[in-house]
Amino acid sequence: MTSSVPTGSLDPAVAARLKRSADGLVPAIAQQYDTGEVLMLGWMDDEALHRTLTTGRCTYWSRSRQEYWVKGDTSGHVQHVKSVALDCDADAVLVKVDQMGAACHTGDRTCFDADVLPLGQ
Repeated sequence: MTSSVPTGSLDPAVAARLKRSADGLVPAIAQQYDTGEVLMLGWMDDEALHRTLTTGRCTYWSRSRQEYWVKGDTSGHVQHVKSVALDCDADAVLVKVDQMGAACHTGDRTCFDADVLPLGQ
């Protein structure tokens, strides 16, 4: 079930600040708002960021499927947006969310807990 969110346009002041990759995307880090837990990394273009800001639900651009997806529309693992911030260079977005269920497509709470790399000595 996909969202039938009308398309709009990102605030021109925000759009002018964004530094996008060659394919027009910025990395979007989802973080649990109350614990600071880093949940996942997704990609947003201007439209995905606009939808995220205006609907209160995280919308990402799927690079593999070449389409928008709203986190939780198919899995039920919804991300309710609490705040959105650009980093100091405006080349990444931090979305603080209230995550319902797993954030990772594998079913894990986060995408960063299954493959912790060893540190050198």
